[in-house]
Amino acid sequence: MTRKLFGTDGIRGLTNSEPMTAETALRVGMAAGAHFLRGDHRHRVVIGKDTRLSGYMMESALVAGFASVGMDVVLLGPLPTPAVAMLTRSMRADLGVMISASHNAFQDNGIKLFGPDGYKLSDEAEMEIETRMKGKGELANPGAIGRVRRIDDARGRYIHFLKTTFPEQLRLDGLKVVVDCANGAAYQVAPEALWELGAEVVPLGVAPDGLNINDGCGSTQPATLQETVVASGADIGLALDGDADRLIVVDEKGQLVDGDQLMALIALGLQRRGELRGNALVATVMSNLGLERRMEAAGIRLARTQVGDRYVLEEMRRSGCNIGGEQSGHIILTDHSTTGDGLVAGLQVLATLVEAQRPASELLRQFEPVPQLLKNVRFDGGAPLEAAEVKQRIAAAEAELEGRGRLLIRKSGTEPLIRVMAEGDDAAQVERLVDSICEAVQAAA
Repeated sequence: MTRKLFGTDGIRGLTNSEPMTAETALRVGMAAGAHFLRGDHRHRVVIGKDTRLSGYMMESALVAGFASVGMDVVLLGPLPTPAVAMLTRSMRADLGVMISASHNAFQDNGIKLFGPDGYKLSDEAEMEIETRMKGKGELANPGAIGRVRRIDDARGRYIHFLKTTFPEQLRLDGLKVVVDCANGAAYQVAPEALWELGAEVVPLGVAPDGLNINDGCGSTQPATLQETVVASGADIGLALDGDADRLIVVDEKGQLVDGDQLMALIALGLQRRGELRGNALVATVMSNLGLERRMEAAGIRLARTQVGDRYVLEEMRRSGCNIGGEQSGHIILTDHSTTGDGLVAGLQVLATLVEAQRPASELLRQFEPVPQLLKNVRFDGGAPLEAAEVKQRIAAAEAELEGRGRLLIRKSGTEPLIRVMAEGDDAAQVERLVDSICEAVQAAA
C-alpha cells in the first residue's frame, strides 16, 4: 500500500484543486490531530505558514480540523519551515505544521507535518494519517474542543535560536551581505538576524503581497541577487526559497554556488575541527560526481540516498552523521536543526568567510564540478518511462556512460515532471544523451 496524498515533502498541489483544498486541509487536521492524541495531557499543535494568499484559507481549515478533535492550536504566522520544527520541540507540542509549497509559485500550496521531536513524519506515519482521513473521525465533546491562540514573539524566538548557531567569538562586522528572501517566510527574520550579528544587510524579496512569492527572486531565480551583489559591491549573497529551508549562495563576482559546494565547505570545516560525525557526508543521487571525488580525496565517505531531504535525514540518523543535504540547497546540520535550514547553513558559510578572511569566490569553490545536465519534461498522466523507446534510449545511455559518468531518470515527487539527469567528463556527450532521452519521453508523454 502506498501513500496517495503525501509526496516526498508533505502534501502539495494547485490551490483549490485536490488535494490542496480547504476540505482536504480540514480532514488532514482532524486525522493528524487524532493520530497524535496520545496520553492525558492537553495536546498542542503549532502552525506556521509562508506568505501565499491561500495560506489564510488553509490555516483556517487546519485550525478547524485540529480544534474539532480536541487539540489546542498555536498560530505562529509567517515563519520559515525550520522555525516551525524548532518551535514544535521548544513548545513541547505534539505536532507541527508548515503551510507552504516551498519554491513553487503562489498558485500552489502544501502541508508539511512534524512530529513532537521536530522531525518530519515517517512514511508509515503519513500512511496512517491517510488511512484515518478515509474514516469519519471522532469529534471532541463540546467542552473538550481545542483552544486557539496566536503568539507574537515567534520571530524573536527563532532569531535568538539562529544566533546561537553562529560561533560566539565571531561577528559579521564589515561584511556586506545581500539576502534574497523570495518574498517568502523569512522576509522578516533573515535580514534581522544578519543585522543583529553585525552585517551590513541589503535585503531583496522582502515585500510579499500574497502573489509574488518566488516570483523572479529566491533560490530558484537568483538573477536579481547576482546583479545586486555585483552592483552594490557586496561580499556575498544568500538566496532562500519560499519557506527558507534551502540556500543558494552568490560570490562577490556574481557567480552561483550550489548546495554541493556548500556541503563540501561545511563538511571539510567540520572534519578540520574534529566535529564530523560518522566521517561521512550524506547527499542524494543528484549530487555532482565532483563532490564525491572531493570527499574521497579528503577521506570522507559520500553516502547517497534517493531525492528528498527526508531520505537524507533518515540516512543521517541511521548512520550517525551530522551533515547532509541536496544540490538544490537543502542542507541539514543536525548539531543545530532537525530539518534543512537555509539560514543556519548560511550562517555557517558566513562564519567560514569571516575566519578565512578570503573572498567568497576563492573560498566557496571546493571542487571542479563534473559536467552535469538536468532537464525536465512535463507530462499529463500516463507512464512515459514504461515506453519501449524510452527504455531503449536509457539503456543505451547507461551503456555509453558506464565507468565514466552517471545517468538518473526519475519522476518528480512534487510536480508532474520527468527529470532527466546525466553527468560525465565529456559535456557534449552528456548533452547529447539527455536530449535523446528527453525527446523519447516527450514523444511518449
